[in-house]
Amino acid sequence: MKHLSERLLVVGFVSSTFLIAVLFFILPHHRFSELENRYLQTAPQLTWDNLISKKFAEETESFITDHFPFRDKWLWVKSTSEQARLQQENNGIYQGKDGYLFEKFLEPDYKKVQRYAESVNQFASNHPTVKMTFMLAPTSIGIYPERLPWLAPSYSQKKVNQFIEETMQNDLNFMNGINILEQHATEPIYYRTDHHWTTFGAYLAYVAYAEQQGWQPFSLKDFSIKTVSNSFLGSYHTRSQFTGLTPDTIQTYTPLNPVHTEMYIADTDQTVTSMYDESFLAKKDQYSYFLGGVHALMKLTTALNPQQIAQEKLLVIKDSYAHNVLPFLTNHVPEIHVIDLRFYNGDIGVYLSENDIRDVLFLFNTATFVEDAALLKLN
Repeated sequence: MKHLSERLLVVGFVSSTFLIAVLFFILPHHRFSELENRYLQTAPQLTWDNLISKKFAEETESFITDHFPFRDKWLWVKSTSEQARLQQENNGIYQGKDGYLFEKFLEPDYKKVQRYAESVNQFASNHPTVKMTFMLAPTSIGIYPERLPWLAPSYSQKKVNQFIEETMQNDLNFMNGINILEQHATEPIYYRTDHHWTTFGAYLAYVAYAEQQGWQPFSLKDFSIKTVSNSFLGSYHTRSQFTGLTPDTIQTYTPLNPVHTEMYIADTDQTVTSMYDESFLAKKDQYSYFLGGVHALMKLTTALNPQQIAQEKLLVIKDSYAHNVLPFLTNHVPEIHVIDLRFYNGDIGVYLSENDIRDVLFLFNTATFVEDAALLKLN
C-alpha cells in the first residue's frame, strides 16, 4: 500500500509537470498584462553575449514566470490566501487605513539621490538664461504615514525631499510638494488604489506653480468638474491584488470657457485633438486616460486668446505625475513641449535651443526620483 501511494504521488507529480510544460507551449503568450498593467518579458535571444553576461538566463527566468499557465488566477489565489491570513502586505504594497494602499518606501541610497540632484544642478548651470523650476511631489505614503499598518517599516519622504532641496542649487526654483499638499491632507488629493495624485491634487500643484510663475491661476469655480469613471483600481491594486477594495473615481476639470488643444505625439508621428483618451476607461490602466499614457516626446498646442497667454513656451520634463497637471497649464501657455527622460534619448540642451524655450518645469514624484537614473541623461 505504501509503495502504491508513493507511485501515485510520483506519477501525479510527473504528469502535472508535463501538463504544465505542454500548456506553457500551446497557450498564447501575451505581450501585455492588463491585470498587472505592464509589458511581459519577450522570448530571450540566444547569443554568445547574452550567455556570457547571464542576460539569457535572467530573461529566460522572467519569460517563464511571466507566461506561466493561468498566471492571473495564481496571483489572485496568492493574494486571497494571504488576506485570509490577515497579511497586510503583498508584493511591496501595504493595505492601510481608510481604504488606502501604500507602496513600501524605505531609506534610499543617498549617494544615488545626490547624483541625480547634481545632474539637475549641472543642467541648470549649463543653461543660465533658462528659468527652471523643480517640483518634487510626495506619493501618498509621504502625506499619510499614520495610515500605514501598525509597525509597517517606512522611511520619511519629508526627509528625502528636504535632502534633495538642500542639494539643489540656486540656479533653479525648488518647489517641495509636501508643503503644497500637507495643508490639504483631509481632502481627496490621492487615489486610494493608485500611486498618482487625483485631479484635485494635480490642481493644487498647478495653482502653486502658476503663483510661482506670477500667473493668475483659475479657481475651482472656473471649471466644470465631471466624473468620468467610478471603477478605477490603480497600480497599487494591480501589484497587490488585494480584494474587497472600493474603486477610485477619476475626474476631469474642464474650463467653463474651454480652449482647443492639439497633442502631437512624436513617438508615433501622430496628432490628436484631445488630451484625454476615453478608450483607456474600459481598460485596467485607466490613469492613461490622461494624455493617452506615457510618451517620450509630445507637443501641446493650444489656441489661446492673446490676453490668456502668460508665457509663450514651456518645456516639461516629467514622470507620469505631470499627466493630469498638463491640461491645467494649457490654459496659460500656447506651446508646451513634454519630455519623459525614461524614454527620450535626445540632447535636451539642443532641444531647448532649436525650439527657443526659456522656461522649464521638472515634475517628478519622490519614489520615482530616488530610483530612476534617467535624470543622468540630462547632461
